Amino acid sequence: MTALKPLALTSSVLALVAGMAQADSTPALMFDLGGKFDKSFNEAAYNGAERWRAETNGSYREIEMQAAAQRVQFARRLAESGSNPVVVMGFQNAPTLEEVAPDYPDTSFVLIDAVVDLPNVRSVIFAEHEGSYLVGMLAAMANETGTISFVGGMEIPLIAAFACGYAQGAKAVNPDINVIVNYTGDTPAAWNDPVRGGEIARAQISQGSDVVFAAAGGTGLGVLQAAEDENVFSVGVDSNQNYLHPGSVLTSMLKLVDQAVYDAFTDGPGLETGVVLMDLAAGGVGYALDEHNAHLISDQMQEAVEAAKAAIIAGELSVHDYRTDSVCPAF
Repeated sequence: MTALKPLALTSSVLALVAGMAQADSTPALMFDLGGKFDKSFNEAAYNGAERWRAETNGSYREIEMQAAAQRVQFARRLAESGSNPVVVMGFQNAPTLEEVAPDYPDTSFVLIDAVVDLPNVRSVIFAEHEGSYLVGMLAAMANETGTISFVGGMEIPLIAAFACGYAQGAKAVNPDINVIVNYTGDTPAAWNDPVRGGEIARAQISQGSDVVFAAAGGTGLGVLQAAEDENVFSVGVDSNQNYLHPGSVLTSMLKLVDQAVYDAFTDGPGLETGVVLMDLAAGGVGYALDEHNAHLISDQMQEAVEAAKAAIIAGELSVHDYRTDSVCPAF
């Protein structure tokens, strides 16, 4: 009888094994509705993935949904492909991961903007109310009419937290200021309707608003355009949108989704799971100051906002989070 010889691990076999390992650790990014290049939430995620790719010379998979019905199907497709970790964008994908993640216990998932309590899920949430407080202060200090406004996407607690924080910051500067709040709709279409966003912004401007804050994804692009057309200020969201209408965008409420995606890709398979809070103290939210709006923000305005920022981080100033109590003290 001829004895079986041990398998020789030739260079070609080693290369194959290494290639399989690399494929298994390829990260993936699943965008939410509204499009990869919405210049806001999704695009921030894309920028984080691209920064990781540029720094590591790595590669990643990505997928864009065209309809809500594709959520579970696309998340499964990425997990089946061997991607790890899989980063999934948007609070509406919480049920997606509740269904999909248990079927792939060896795959790490990252959910941006909601919490799913599963052992292989990292949930990244942001203190939007804190960042919105700061831009609300800036809006009130730039205001001349006694009225500012807010255009939200879907009318949900997450977006109401932006509005509530914005109003709190504005009223810290001027207790008598009027803050108008409107939402685009109650379906996912609310995130990608710039025409409707522009209509709402113009209606608010006709009521006296001279600073309009948009937290509405792609819909917000219509808000920013309407503000420029009507010669009033706007406030961008998520990504730094100051460059879109220089001199018209007063500032942008930054939500460092790009950093959350970059961190997830960097941490790789087996990343630490649980809840990650990206607040002011963690540098997860803030306001944008650059060459496009520096002339709009005076030294006094910046000093006031920086003082408030420091007080929030130190725990000396508390900003009410609408998601914990739906009675906003600013309204």
